[in-house]
This record gives sequence, structure tokens and C-alpha cells, in this order.
Amino acid sequence: MLRKIIQIDEEKCNGCGDCIPNCHEGAIEIIGGKARLKSDVFCDGIGACIGYCPEGAIEIIEMEAEPAVQERFPAVAGPATVPSELKQWPVQLHLLNPQASYFKDADVVLAADCAAFAMGNFHSRYMKGKSLAIACPKLDSNKESYIEKLGSMIAETKINSLTVVMMEVPCCGGLLQLAKMARDQAKRNIPIKKAYISVQGDVLEEKWD
Repeated sequence: MLRKIIQIDEEKCNGCGDCIPNCHEGAIEIIGGKARLKSDVFCDGIGACIGYCPEGAIEIIEMEAEPAVQERFPAVAGPATVPSELKQWPVQLHLLNPQASYFKDADVVLAADCAAFAMGNFHSRYMKGKSLAIACPKLDSNKESYIEKLGSMIAETKINSLTVVMMEVPCCGGLLQLAKMARDQAKRNIPIKKAYISVQGDVLEEKWD
């Protein structure tokens, strides 16, 4: 194909190498004391190196050459921004109103604070179409209020289900116990799903109770 490519005048080149770090494709090297093009396929033809040659030994020409690496294997664009599935605020259980409209007849996720940070697809897997509450069964104080709030969601706001997402660490198991205690006190037998996440973000277990 006919395309632009750099050409180095060996008579003008003094072998200083200033062009090399300014060739982002790594297409130039010093061979025998002179700058030389490694291969046509490495040169993108933009000529970023030209302005760094003190001897004016580099120019852009148009010639028959193989497609550049960048043209044959274009860079893959980064991922698009993933939309959030969060549909309410606040989310910390101490701050939540259990009578809030977004809990009415809703499927609710009760997640350990760390879970969403460990799991890259937490929003798409667990939060889509659901309301959210987060808590830490180890560090949070006044866990009795958690039981009361969850019990109110179950008995009065009448949530449909509760998915408890926990990390694999032992202290997270307390979150499931709080949910079960709330269900017992509410005397309304909604389904509770327990989900354990590894520190690498893998789902280790999902089971309805």
C-alpha cells in the first residue's frame, strides 16, 4: 500500500540518537553509528522524531510499504463508563429510613461495606433493580438498631427478599445472623439469599435460606 513513512539520510546523520526516545513506536535504532529504521511496519508515518534531529536528517516520504503495526492491530479502546445501578441515597444502614418508599415491596441487598470494592461487577450482579443497605458487622456500633430497621423493612415496608452479600472473612458472617434475627422478630418469612465473595471478587457461594 502507498503510505507515509520516514526516511533517514545517512550522510547527514551523526548517530546522536536523539530521535530514538522520541519515536513512540520504537521504529528507530542505531546501527553502525547511524540511525536506521528497523522495519517499515513499525513506522506510523507521523514523524514525531523529525523535530529532534539536530542535523535535519529525517524526512517523511510517501512510498509502497506494508501497513503499520498500529493499522493492522489498532489499539483497543478502554471500557465505556459503566452506569451505576444505585437508585437511592443514603445507603448506610444507620442512616436509612426503613419506611422509605424505595423499600416498599422491593428486593433489597444488604452488603458488607467491603463487598462492592472487591467485586468489579457488584452493581450489575447484585444491585440492578434492587434497593441497597450496607453495614459492617464487626466495626459498626449499635447492631440492635440494625435488627430493628431490617425487621421494620420486613414486617411493615414488606420487602420481597433480602440478599446478604458478605466477604469470605469470618467477621462478615455476623451480617447474615443480623438478617435472620430481624426476620425472626418480624415474623414474616421472606427469602434470604446469602452470597459469599472472595477477596479477589469471585462468588464463592450463593444459597437461598
